[in-house]
This record gives sequence, C-alpha cells and structure tokens, in this order.
Amino acid sequence: MKKKLLLKTALGYLLFAALSFIVIATFSYRAFYRNDLSFEAQRLRVQAHAIADEFSAIYRGTSQPGGEELSKLYWLHETEGWTTWITDENGIIIFDSAGKLIGSDIPEFNPLSTSSYLIDAYPQLGKGWCSVFCTIVSDLSVKGYVILSMPTRPVTDQAYSQLIPMLTTFGIIFLLSLIIIIIQYFTVIKPLRRITEGADRYARRDFKYRINMKGRDEMGYLAATLDAMAGDLDASEESQRKFISNISHDFRSPLTSIKGYLEAIRDGVIPPEEQGHYINVVISETERLTGLTQNMLQLNTLRSGELMLAYSDFDINQVIKDTCASFEGQCRERDIDFDLYFDAESSMVHADKARIQQVMYNLIDNAIKFSGNGSTITIDVSGRGDRIFVSVRDQGIGISREDLGRIWDRFFKTDHSRGKDKKGTGLGLSIVKEIITAHGETIDAISTEGSGTEFIFRLKKSS
Repeated sequence: MKKKLLLKTALGYLLFAALSFIVIATFSYRAFYRNDLSFEAQRLRVQAHAIADEFSAIYRGTSQPGGEELSKLYWLHETEGWTTWITDENGIIIFDSAGKLIGSDIPEFNPLSTSSYLIDAYPQLGKGWCSVFCTIVSDLSVKGYVILSMPTRPVTDQAYSQLIPMLTTFGIIFLLSLIIIIIQYFTVIKPLRRITEGADRYARRDFKYRINMKGRDEMGYLAATLDAMAGDLDASEESQRKFISNISHDFRSPLTSIKGYLEAIRDGVIPPEEQGHYINVVISETERLTGLTQNMLQLNTLRSGELMLAYSDFDINQVIKDTCASFEGQCRERDIDFDLYFDAESSMVHADKARIQQVMYNLIDNAIKFSGNGSTITIDVSGRGDRIFVSVRDQGIGISREDLGRIWDRFFKTDHSRGKDKKGTGLGLSIVKEIITAHGETIDAISTEGSGTEFIFRLKKSS
C-alpha cells in the first residue's frame, strides 16, 4: 500500500475541492449577476417611465422636446453612462443622448415585447448592454417610445466583487478542512499501514510479529484481533512442530526396539531359549503402536464430529466401581488406594456408557501414573440440579501453571510426564476432553505443583 492510499485520499479531496470551487463560483456568480441586473433594470424602468411621462405632456408629432428635458438625458449619459433614445411611433430615432443615431431606424424593433429588459437587443449599441423601453402616450395615442440602455460591465464587476468574499471564505474553510485529512491519516491510514504490514508478515508466516495498537476504535479492534490470531497461529505452529516431534518419538522408540530385537534374533545374537521372551517384547511394542494408532484415529473421529453417541441411562457409580476394579493389579503393586464418595446409592446419568467408561479409564490411568507409591486417589460423585458432577483427584506431582492450559493438546506431555512414564502417548486427556465436549458438557482441571491434580466433569441426570 505504501503511500498510495494517502495519495488517493489527497487527490480525491483536492478534486472534490476543485469541483466544489467551480460549482460554487459558477452558480454564485450567475445568481449575483442576475440579481444585480434585475435591480439595475428596475432602475432603468423607473427612469424610462419618468422620461415617458415628461415627454408625453409636451410631445407634438415630430417636434423636438424642450431644453430642460434634454439636459437631464445628457446628464444621465455623462454620469451614469446610460444611452437614451426617443423614437417616433415607427421606431425612427428622433433623439440620441450620444448624438450619433438621430434619424436612424431600429432594426427588428418590437414594441409589443413583454420582456422586462433586453440584453444586447440593439446592434447599434454593440455587446454588453441592457435596455428597457417605455411607450410615450399622448391624447390616448402612441406618439413614440423611450429606449433607455445601460452597459452591463458595472453589473459584472459588482457580481465579481460580491463573489470574492464568498470564494475567500470557501478557501479558508478548505484550508481548515485539511484537518480532516490529518485526522484521517492518523486514525485510518497510518493504522491501516500497520495492519497491512502485520498481514504481510503473517502471510510470510512470521507469527511472532505484533501490530500493538492501543486504540479502542474499529482499527484498534481489528489490530487486536489480528494480534490474537497471530498468537493462536504461532501457538498452533509450535504445537504442530511439537506434535510432529512427539509422534515421531512415540513411533520411533517402539519401531527401533522391534527392529533391534528382530535383527538380533535373525543374526543369532539372542540365543533360541531367550527368543520367546523378546518376541513377547516385540508383540508388546506392536500392540503399543496399534493402541497409539487407534487413539489417533479415535481422536480425529471425535474432532471431526463423525462420532455417533449411543445415549442410554446408566448408573455412573457402578461404572466407576468397575473401572477402579480393572486397575486392582497396578494399585496393589504400588500400594495405591481408592477413596470413593457417592452422595447417593445410585447416580443415574443420560450419556454414552462406553464413552464415559473410556473417560473414567483415562482419568484413573492418568492419576495412577502421576501418583506416588502409597498414595490415595479420591473419586467423588455428587448431584447438583439436573447435573451429576464427577471428580477424580490424585496426590501426585501436579501440573505447572504454564502447562495446565495445554494438557488437552494432542501429544502434549509435561517434562515430569516424560521422565516418569515414557510409554504415555499424550492422547488420553485429549480424548477425554473431546468425549465430554461431544456430550455437550465441560471438564476442568485444578492443579498445584507438588500437591496433586483434580479433574471435574459433569453429565446430565436421567430424566
């Protein structure tokens, strides 16, 4: 964009100002001219009527008027620049205040014209004259005509003199209105440049760039939205890099083990009597890869909205008891106990039983992984209104504040997780989140480093 927008705005404003100037000057001048000409023509008509009244009293055929009346006409010619013609009834000039056309006739003279005044009607006068005429009547008959003419140049000059203050005012207003351009530059063009620069940087995948505009108007809101979008894209790109790194690690480790053990068996490094053990290890690793692949497919199905939930009414208390029983062997080895608290003997919910069993399995499995030997895992079920709330709380290592908001991301593992359990896929909590969301419900996590973690989700009660 550079300075093109500013240039276009300035040129558009100048074009608008020029056209406005031309329109105002043209129409205002014409209005002033017509108004002033009408005023002067009225003066001419008044004077022409006065002359006609004077001459009608003394008019006698083709005889000349008296000296006093002639002196007045000469005086008007000298002082006002007006030219007076007195004609007979046939339009022959019998008196000319300029003393040039006596005895001449007036071509195309039309005494029946109804115009209040005529412009350049008489070739003898030339261009730039306004004329009026009045009939001289004596004894109820037309004796002649008075034609009084004045130059229009004074009217033109007066119209221009009236136009100058208006145009000066317009010029001042135009200069003051440049403030609009300045305001527009700082409130629209300059912010838009920054936003355009930001969009260009984002198009080049530089998501760390920030526009950083503090305004609260639409531009500020747009900039803040783009900054937030860039932050999300940056986090998404970082998450994608970690996703690729994590999935590569999770696939590479078992594949390396499988390849190593099979090559050792092929090359005879592992004696035949021990091969069965290592074949079982290979099978375990392939099952791990199968489980990882199934979890990924399942998570993609959940996120694409293709999962069809099989709703039914069931007792969540019994589901929790059965799930805890499946971990009996692991808990016995590490001396981990379960404390179950139910506010009712039976807590019936309306949900997909198989999916909720998977949620409980993943949450309990996660709690066991992060719990120390000899600790207790507490599961609480309580009803509030039309919802059943389920809480799973451990006494493990907890989750840092920085990592707490990312535990739902696919393949995300805290450093503690990798150090303690390298077999985890990092998909369990993502699956839990998607299943609960698919039910139209929410799940929250509360954790303090060194004090354990609690997961709380809710389900709709059976009606």
